[in-house]
Amino acid sequence: MAVPGHVTGAVGVSAGEPAEQEPAAYPDTEPGGARVRRLRPPDGKTSGRERHDEKITVYVSADELVAIEQARLVLRAEHGVAVDRGRLVREAVAEMLLDLEQHGEASVVVARLREQRESS
Repeated sequence: MAVPGHVTGAVGVSAGEPAEQEPAAYPDTEPGGARVRRLRPPDGKTSGRERHDEKITVYVSADELVAIEQARLVLRAEHGVAVDRGRLVREAVAEMLLDLEQHGEASVVVARLREQRESS
C-alpha cells in the first residue's frame, strides 16, 4: 500500500541504496502538483541478512546497548523472531523514516528531537 510522503519542495535521499543503482530520491506528485519526498526505498522493505556495502558507525550508551540486546532477546523468547542487532536497528530506522515520511511535522522523531533540543 503506497502512502504519500511528507509534502515539500525538497528532495529526499533513499536509505541504504547506492546512488549508482537507484535515484537519490523517489519524487512523486500529489494532486495539485505538490512534490512528495520519499525517505525509504520504493518497496518499503529493509535489507535482511545479506552483505551490505554501506556502513555507518553509531555510538550508543551502555544502557542503550543493553536495551537493544534486551529487545532482541524479547523478540526471540516471546515472539519467536530471531534477529541480530544490526537487523533490529535497520528495522527501527525504517520505522522512523516511514513515520517521518507519513507524518512530517507530527512525526515521533521531530517531536523527540525538538524536545531534546529544548531541554538542553
